[in-house]
Amino acid sequence: AKTCSECLQSGKGCAYCPDETFNGPRCDLYENIIAHGCSIKSDFSFSSITWLTAQEESINIALQQSQVSPQQVSMSFLPGEEKVMDVKVFSPTKGPLDLYILMDFSNSMADDLDNLKRMGNELAVLVKKLSDDYTIGFGKFVDKVIEPQTDMRPRKLKEPWPDSDSPFSFKNVIKLTSDLNEFTSKLQRERISGNLDAPEGGFDAILQAAVCGDKIGWRKDSTHLLVFSTESAFHYESDGANVLSGILMRNDENCHLDDDGKYTEDTNQDYPSVPTLVRVLSQHNIIPIFAVTNHSYTYYTKLQTYFPIAEVGLLQEDSSNILQVMEIAFESIRSKMSIRAEDRPKAFLADFLTSSGSVGDFKMRLKAQRMIDDQPVCGMNPDEKEGTMRVKPTTFNDAVNVKASILCPTCACEQKPIRRSPKCHFHGDLVCGKCQCYDGWVSTYCNCTASSSTVDTSLCIGPGMTEACSGRGDCLECGTCVCYNPDQFEGQYCQYDRTQCQRFGGFLCNDRGSCVMGQCVCAQGWEGNACECPKSNQTCLDNNGGICNGRGKCVCGRCECTNSGNEMTSTCELSAQVVLGACESTRSCVQCQSWKTGEKKDEEECNKCFFKSVMVDELKEREKVTDVCSFRDEDDDCTYYYTVDLSKDPALNPGGLEVEVLKKKDCPPASLLWLLPLLLFLLLLLALLLLCCWKYCACCKTCCQSCLALLPCCKRGRMVGFKEDEYLLRQSLLTSDHLDTPMVRTGPPKGTDVVRWKVNDNVHRAPNHPQFPLSLRLNRLFSENLSRPESRDAEQLRKEVADNLNEVYKQIPGAQKIQKTSFRYERNAGKRQDYTIMDTVLSAPRSSYPDIVKLTEKNVQSGNFSDLKVVPGYYTVETDREAAGAVEFQEGVESVDVHVPLFVKDEDDDKKQLQVEAVDVPLGIAEIGKRLVNITIIKEHASSVFSFLQPAYTYSRQDGVANIPISREIVEDGRTQVTYRTRDLTAKDKKDYVTVEGDLNYGPGETQKLVPVRLLELGEKDSLLEDKQVKQFVMDLSNPRQGAKLGRYPRTTVTIADSPGDNDKGYSSPKCSSPSGLLMSPGNPKAKATGPRNIRLNWEPPLGNPLGYKVKYWIYGDPEKDATVLDVKTPQAELTNLYPYCDYEMRVCAYNAMGDGFDTDVVTCQTLEDAPGEPGRLAFNVISPTVTQLSWAEPAETNGNITAYEVVYTPIDDDMKPVGADKKVKIDNPKKRMLLIENLQNAQTYQYKVRAKNGVGWGPFRDATINLASQPARPLSIPIIPDIPIVDAEAGDEYDGYLMYSNEVLKSPAGSKTPSVSGDGGYHNTSNTTLVVYKTECDSQFLTLASVFPDARLAPGVPDTPSRLVFSALGPTALKVSWQEPHCEKDILGYCVLYQLLNGGDVKRINVTNPAENSVIIQDLLPNHSYLFKVKAQSQEGWGPEREGVITIESAVDPKSPLSPVPGSPFTLSTPSAPGPLIFTALSPDSLQLSWEKPRKPNGDILGYVVTCEQLHGGGDIRSFQVNGDSAETSLTVQNLTENVPYKFKVQARTTQGFGPEREGIITIESQDGGALSQYNSQSTTRREVFQLPTEVNTRTNVSHTMINDPYFSGTNHV
Repeated sequence: AKTCSECLQSGKGCAYCPDETFNGPRCDLYENIIAHGCSIKSDFSFSSITWLTAQEESINIALQQSQVSPQQVSMSFLPGEEKVMDVKVFSPTKGPLDLYILMDFSNSMADDLDNLKRMGNELAVLVKKLSDDYTIGFGKFVDKVIEPQTDMRPRKLKEPWPDSDSPFSFKNVIKLTSDLNEFTSKLQRERISGNLDAPEGGFDAILQAAVCGDKIGWRKDSTHLLVFSTESAFHYESDGANVLSGILMRNDENCHLDDDGKYTEDTNQDYPSVPTLVRVLSQHNIIPIFAVTNHSYTYYTKLQTYFPIAEVGLLQEDSSNILQVMEIAFESIRSKMSIRAEDRPKAFLADFLTSSGSVGDFKMRLKAQRMIDDQPVCGMNPDEKEGTMRVKPTTFNDAVNVKASILCPTCACEQKPIRRSPKCHFHGDLVCGKCQCYDGWVSTYCNCTASSSTVDTSLCIGPGMTEACSGRGDCLECGTCVCYNPDQFEGQYCQYDRTQCQRFGGFLCNDRGSCVMGQCVCAQGWEGNACECPKSNQTCLDNNGGICNGRGKCVCGRCECTNSGNEMTSTCELSAQVVLGACESTRSCVQCQSWKTGEKKDEEECNKCFFKSVMVDELKEREKVTDVCSFRDEDDDCTYYYTVDLSKDPALNPGGLEVEVLKKKDCPPASLLWLLPLLLFLLLLLALLLLCCWKYCACCKTCCQSCLALLPCCKRGRMVGFKEDEYLLRQSLLTSDHLDTPMVRTGPPKGTDVVRWKVNDNVHRAPNHPQFPLSLRLNRLFSENLSRPESRDAEQLRKEVADNLNEVYKQIPGAQKIQKTSFRYERNAGKRQDYTIMDTVLSAPRSSYPDIVKLTEKNVQSGNFSDLKVVPGYYTVETDREAAGAVEFQEGVESVDVHVPLFVKDEDDDKKQLQVEAVDVPLGIAEIGKRLVNITIIKEHASSVFSFLQPAYTYSRQDGVANIPISREIVEDGRTQVTYRTRDLTAKDKKDYVTVEGDLNYGPGETQKLVPVRLLELGEKDSLLEDKQVKQFVMDLSNPRQGAKLGRYPRTTVTIADSPGDNDKGYSSPKCSSPSGLLMSPGNPKAKATGPRNIRLNWEPPLGNPLGYKVKYWIYGDPEKDATVLDVKTPQAELTNLYPYCDYEMRVCAYNAMGDGFDTDVVTCQTLEDAPGEPGRLAFNVISPTVTQLSWAEPAETNGNITAYEVVYTPIDDDMKPVGADKKVKIDNPKKRMLLIENLQNAQTYQYKVRAKNGVGWGPFRDATINLASQPARPLSIPIIPDIPIVDAEAGDEYDGYLMYSNEVLKSPAGSKTPSVSGDGGYHNTSNTTLVVYKTECDSQFLTLASVFPDARLAPGVPDTPSRLVFSALGPTALKVSWQEPHCEKDILGYCVLYQLLNGGDVKRINVTNPAENSVIIQDLLPNHSYLFKVKAQSQEGWGPEREGVITIESAVDPKSPLSPVPGSPFTLSTPSAPGPLIFTALSPDSLQLSWEKPRKPNGDILGYVVTCEQLHGGGDIRSFQVNGDSAETSLTVQNLTENVPYKFKVQARTTQGFGPEREGIITIESQDGGALSQYNSQSTTRREVFQLPTEVNTRTNVSHTMINDPYFSGTNHV
């Protein structure tokens, strides 16, 4: 950041240091600036406020309707800031449902209608199953009743088919109703209709069903489903206009159903477009279900992709399964509900996390971006960085309204610089603590001039240095060092190296900070010399949420535990071994402390105990303590009892244990003689049992151990260990990189044992940034869907795993996010084998392996990874050289598999040995028996390699046989053998081919054999099918013997072509006539683009002695037969003279004396980008002598992706020399190839130049020269493409200073290439005045109004109209009005500002006598009242024309005093909108019909309209007309006009609040002999007498239409 304000706007946490003596980086994180010694004030740091919940009603499940909470939220952000908010949604299982069936009633659907009529009862059952609160409706459609869609003969219009209704477009037959009997009875009366062409007009029906909500009956709080049933494709926008020769206007998206439910505008309006349909259905929350037959299924599956949520179901030919399709689609829609943010401003990013439950809890993560397209977000338009987004599930009507805005703080010190500051040696200004030097002065404090110090390099040598700039830069004037590599070296003398800061784990600044001035500047949340210490104590939290269990302190993210004498975990908790062996570990200390006996009875030894026992009269219950212990005291033969529990207060019990001892011992009686008979009996019984075990179990070691384990005197109990001793594996036969080796358990099967294991590799690879494969058993049953990575279940679970594991492992320094997550099923895993095994990969520094193992084990023991549930007792953590893990024996389980990695690598030894070790049993009482298992992997050197030559072949069925070659690569010559076998795919055995299998024997020197497969002729039934399925089978190689192995292609796919011409679909069969002499395909072909027109291709030579190679290459998409062939002698080729940024395909084959060998697979490569060519020819639409619309076409050679255009226009003289400054406009959206340029100099010739830019840079200019005054005025409308750039020729040179976008655009069909025609027979054209909304980054809001059509030419010396009128609200009653100086040949003397209430009142006047002032401030305005402002300029020749503008300051007012604003209330600027575009229709040479649409923002209730008409260039009276009414579209017939004279019409709406702004249009009725058109009118469209006009009238209509897809246009607008 260069300035203080730019620093604060950089993002959250940024601060600026204004201290004059500060030497560190002035813009940095707040804590870093403080650490560098800055005494920062609160004014130079900024933080956003939390959000405000304006409306939050909790969800009421009892309502059984869709609900969201909260309902409204306001949030503010700093750039780069991120916030998370909770959104709750509730969707009842059987909530309200509106089901509207829209059916095609063309004649081909007759049987479908009959079936639907018969399904009345089944339909009733279905809707009751889907919802308890339902309505159902029905509509029908065919197509437009006009040629060529419909047969217009009277007989066919009455009855197109026998027993059918008249044709129609759409009719709402049954309004949504809950009365199923009424629905069924009305449906029975319906008859089919008909039309001519195959596509139907269903889009008209869908749009009317959506926008006519009241007539259809959609309810507010229900799910809206529209079932669209047809067997045909669809007409869409421009389809109607093209087919009907351009006689339809664009669809207006309004409801046009009469009282009978019929669509009335089908012959007057075009079909809606696909984007229109998507938008309208989304606005009305309607979910479409396309139930279509196989004839049109592909069309609707493509259409489905455009909708956020939609379903496509496949109907039977007679629609007999329509109910099943509806039910399946409904269930699918319900399962696909997702949440999204609509109307999101460009500056924000939103994503969502979800959780389960009856009420869905979503977390919305909303982030404000810092930069967008390399532009700071604070420099963007206000509507791009603030707005209200609607957060809603796809199936809901209700939404959470989130009002989000970006804060852009500024520094007050920038407004108060210290001029000629002494700190700057009086040669500069001190701004926010930093000197800004005047011209000619340089250095930090402006104390040096460039001329006085150019040769003094001593100023560039710092203390203790010998070279200028440390030898890392150039010494410039005043001791300024310019470092050679600024990205690496920095500092006043380039003395700091950004790569030489401290490292941790091999990472610079631990990859958690950046190296600045020789020190690590840590990212937020990290500290330390190498940023190795997290500030958070999350890694020190124990299982209870405390810090280091109260027995230590958290230092640098690790617990430093106090010495308690016990083994502790990493969080100072007692280890599992201590807890499980609590009784044994405390026995001696309890004995000495309580009874002064035992092995520690010496006082010195007893004082070493790590806990203090307490004597009690009664022990706690077993359930309330960790363990209850009892031991016999050898000194008195008495038994003592005590309890052990984990300490709740570490301060009182530093050892971590609370030990309570029962005061009373349990001692035996004095005489023991009575025990002697009992002891003798027990000894005799023991001897008998031992004899029996030896007798019956001597042959079975395991059985013996089991018997011994049953004896109470046996110490061994349960045993665990590996079942096998050793594995011998051959690397060539390995099918997996893991080995499942069983571990068994003997002894009593009761209880659980967890066994930890490890394995090490004896072959090490070079150090790298390792990856740690992890495996966990999730607490979720496995399903087949989880094994398919692309399934929805797998995708959702993968996201849940990633979110939770990333949250846990972020504690590991340097850890990256997990990747490559997959799920599998593991057999022989005990009672938990039905649960899912999750495999993933974590990247982290190699040194963090022990920490990862500990952290994994800790979370597995707890059963949770954050919010992810896992099964305790199972995990695996691997590196590329070692692994550790654990397996669990549940109760009753005797064997489980250990999933051991084999670490197979290319650098392995020929004989590689691994040793798997069972380490210990942290949970359970089992002891380890067989501890080790050895794995030996033999890396064999194959004597032969078997492979197919290609992965696929195509053979013609007419050949009768497919000879498939199997190649053998000889390493060591001799005899060998391999097995082959065919298998069905779509081709079937004994129907398409005859399956074969067997062994191929190769003798010494043999390299290839053929396997013949008989191909069968096509059956009669199959030969009649038009869309036959491609027939394929595969052949596999297996079981190589005598030291052989399988090579590159162990499988090949064979395609059976029904005719020889079908071979182009895949690989052609190789030349097999002489297989023994042909060379195999070259190996490993690789292509790399070396330039825009060059590709380098390399490959490995095949076996044999090739004489050369043939390289074929062709453009992707072209047939291979048109390829260019290049003959080379070396295994590489340079392809030249290619097209830039073009995809090429290529193959290589080797050849010898026998001919061409086999081709390689196709290799693809794209050439690099090159500079684009010049744009297509420029076209001008002359609006007036000072306004033109410029358009151009995309370059014929884009040579890459076009990213921007630049337009340069310059005033020139007759010699083509510039007479003024260039004006440049950059257009970043490459799709907007139009520009409207205003306020050009009248009668001035301009040169216009346009060039394109791609990833390489700018291309050449395309230029054209034109003088607008010499061209006839053609006042077309503003371009019909939304957001066309509009520039002002009198604005500044900066792009952003005058680049604006039009908000008001015509609703004309963007895709249509034909002019619109009104329904009554005349052509019409539309014209309008542009209203440009222009907002800056300041707190005030601005509105700019600009007229497209200037007044008639003025007298010399009279000022033009002020070029722009800008309003800035200073408060609810104060306004600043400013303008730009108009063009005038003489000096401006002053200005006059007039204003009055729009609905009438006194006119107030303000005279501005200083021509340098171009703004006034007006006070005491009325809030919420519209004012009309006029500004004009004066010169010696008089007053110029006025610039008008209408504005309203909206604010909250006191209800008791409507003219008084509430103090402190917010205020905004607004303006009423003008009527819709004016449409002219010629009736005769002296009359026309004028029509327009209702204003979008009428500023009150419309009472009527005022229409004025005058000749454009003066002459004649101004005529005025009053039109009453407020209909959506209004028209007026104007008589007594003069032909060949341009007229200007103005239409103004009269409302209850006064008059709104005017809509202007200019039109000329031109007779047949009205004069020649301009040379720029070559592409105008001419029509003669399209309809039956009066015979005595001979008119022509010239219409120009602006298209984004066809920018070459120019023309006039006449009627």
